[in-house]
Amino acid sequence: MVPIMLATFIPSTFLAQSHTLFIKQATTLVRSMGPHFEIPPACLALFTTISMLITLFVYDRYFVPLVRTYTKNQRGITLLQRMAIGIALHVVTMITSSIVENHRLSVAKDHGIHKKGQVVPLSIFILLPQFVLVGVADSFLEVGKLEFFYDQAPEGMKSLGTAYFTTSLGIGYFLSGFILSTVANVTKRSGHEGWLLDNLNVSRLDYYYIFFTVLCFCNFVFFLLVAKNFEYKMK
Repeated sequence: MVPIMLATFIPSTFLAQSHTLFIKQATTLVRSMGPHFEIPPACLALFTTISMLITLFVYDRYFVPLVRTYTKNQRGITLLQRMAIGIALHVVTMITSSIVENHRLSVAKDHGIHKKGQVVPLSIFILLPQFVLVGVADSFLEVGKLEFFYDQAPEGMKSLGTAYFTTSLGIGYFLSGFILSTVANVTKRSGHEGWLLDNLNVSRLDYYYIFFTVLCFCNFVFFLLVAKNFEYKMK
């Protein structure tokens, strides 16, 4: 189980992006709805929860019964297959995020927006696809991960499964900070401004998302390798 846990560290760092950089992006966009109301940037996380709940309903109600007839597996697909789908969706999410951010920067450049605090004339809902995809990915990976670690833990040590789950999240968040600061420092060398600045309007967050896409893909390959050699516990 330890190699599987190691393969979930990068996905946990991805989860940290949705709670930090995604929200910071939202602060640079048009948030007004009507003359007297502005959407709080963090409220977009609500769409992650909603998409996750809808995906779980569709998965349990329709996907599992349909696939079960072909796989003869009570769960429809194995827990590791479910997690693999979630990790693959992380790659798709980061590609989508990079495209959206590149468009945001392009609009900012066209309008001469480069100062911190200036609002780019794009609706905050342009970020909706990446928040929705995070929820869909979590319904596969995070739910499957919790069930996998609990199910495969030795009898009498089921709390170990929960510990593995929370450990992967905790280390992932610490790793996120390390990766972020490392990339920021490395890209500032040789007189360059760097990819990650406090002012997103002159940053290259789209490049960072591309870097994270590559990282997620490499982790996906690593996950497939360790999952292929994993032997499920006998019931």
